[in-house]
Amino acid sequence: MIDSPAVHPDLHAEYSRRLALHEQAAARWEKLDARFADLRLIVFGLGLAVAGNVYLADYPSAWWLGLPVAAFVAILLAHEPIRRRAERSARTIDFYKRGLARMEDRWAGTGVAGSNFLDVEHPYAADLDLFGVGSLFERLCTARTKAGEEALAAWLLAPAPPDVVAGRHEAVAELRPRLDLREDLELLGADVRAGIDPAALAAWGATPRVFPTSTLRVVAAALAAIGASALIAWLVMQDGERFLLLLLVLAVESAFGFWLARRVDRVLAGVDERAHDLIVLSGLLDRLEREPLQSSQLRALREALETGGRPASERIRSLGRLLHLLDTRDNQFFLPFALVLLWRTQFGMRIDAWRAENGPQIAGWLASVGDFEALSALAAYSAENPDDVFPELAEGPAIFEAQALGHPLIPRRECVANDVELGGETTALVVSGSNMSGKSTLLRAIGVSAVMAQAGAPVRATRLRLSPLAVGATLRVQDSLQAGRSRFYAEITRVRQIVDVSRGPLPLLFLLDELFSGTNSHDRRVGAEAVIRGLLARGAIGLVTTHDLALAEIVAGLGPRTLNVHFEDHFEDGVMRFDYRIHPGVVQHSNALELMRAVGLEV
Repeated sequence: MIDSPAVHPDLHAEYSRRLALHEQAAARWEKLDARFADLRLIVFGLGLAVAGNVYLADYPSAWWLGLPVAAFVAILLAHEPIRRRAERSARTIDFYKRGLARMEDRWAGTGVAGSNFLDVEHPYAADLDLFGVGSLFERLCTARTKAGEEALAAWLLAPAPPDVVAGRHEAVAELRPRLDLREDLELLGADVRAGIDPAALAAWGATPRVFPTSTLRVVAAALAAIGASALIAWLVMQDGERFLLLLLVLAVESAFGFWLARRVDRVLAGVDERAHDLIVLSGLLDRLEREPLQSSQLRALREALETGGRPASERIRSLGRLLHLLDTRDNQFFLPFALVLLWRTQFGMRIDAWRAENGPQIAGWLASVGDFEALSALAAYSAENPDDVFPELAEGPAIFEAQALGHPLIPRRECVANDVELGGETTALVVSGSNMSGKSTLLRAIGVSAVMAQAGAPVRATRLRLSPLAVGATLRVQDSLQAGRSRFYAEITRVRQIVDVSRGPLPLLFLLDELFSGTNSHDRRVGAEAVIRGLLARGAIGLVTTHDLALAEIVAGLGPRTLNVHFEDHFEDGVMRFDYRIHPGVVQHSNALELMRAVGLEV
């Protein structure tokens, strides 16, 4: 590991420095790896030459074969750690390359898209581009385990209570400068991701105990002690009477072992695979257990990795020792003694007892790892975007107040920021403007900021104050040929879902894009006004966008707390120009005809 200062004022430069160092180290390890591979080939060739002389020319002595064999084994043992270091360097290089890609806005399509978490029926997941290529999840996710991905996805899909968000802020702030920890999580987590199936592992741990009492363990231990005594007595005295006693004890042990064989088989079925998963996980757990942590949420996560005062990694190592001892039964020299000692039966019972004591904790260990990784992902985002701020969660009526709010997936140099105030004197905004002027992007920026804020992440703004909010959006409503649904029917179904959300425990932040655009202007206006009035009556706040100027007139019927705002555009040298900034009032013109003519349509 490369030593690092507590804080990196220029993280891009630090990533670049570490990348260069690891590339140099990788080149050295790869060169050494190639030399050892050549040396193995040379020694193998010499061994063949010696073997040919020994067996064809009968010269030199066959004992000389021991030299190339010993040299080959020594080279193999020395080569393996070199190969592992070369692989580690390659993975570390990839870690810093991806970090630089994120900071340089080249990350889309290079990370984990999280498409498996997308539910098109969710009130906002598809509308706000939470999952998929180029999504918020891909931008945020640095998790290398399935548990970490699942935790981060869950945080984005449901708002956390304010106290939990405050705890995550504290944890993220503590983890933000810990680049070494994130590097280690990357390397160890990659092994876990490749090596384990979390669901199968948790299910194995929750399997009911096969030997619920210790009675059979005591009987097995007693029989093993008697068998060992009978064997020793026969080996010392070697008379017929003691041999018959040994045979009698072995017969009893065989019957006992045969009686329990199926139950032992149930314990050991698949145990090698599950235990291997746990042993891979133990390296990651051990790293987390050794990290000094101060925030209450991080300490709670680490405490969850302890059972009865013993760390999870230590408990897993004890299982590893049991399995190692069980495997000694396969040694042909030890096998006779293993039969006398009921080796397989006794260790099957001990492994069952280990699972009974520790198995129910496995799901909790995985959950703690997942939360650690999710917090680390938010910390990486915070470190790579130091200008983004932690939001303030306020109790009371619905409120969303943002200064210089931007969208985190738009490159910062291209992102135009706007101030938005909802709640208090203004509960809703009707946003008019021409196509491509920025209306939908504003809705997404507001929605994504609310989601990130309530997940515990910093947001793209200079200040954000909001109350706990449920989010509902209609930005990506689509028709469905398979379901036989038109776009309009899909939209009114989604709007009904959002109305239902507004009746829930949290105030609603609604983001309605081109509301009811699939029907005529009269029905659109009447329906939109009725829906928005109902939402506002239930304490909701939000925005409605439109390029239909007639819809902007509904503000008059919604009262003084609903305002019209708009985005402007103009043609300049035959090119449509936008400033992407919010202006008060209703837009005064449309660019549709100009755009049609610009692409060559005769209108």
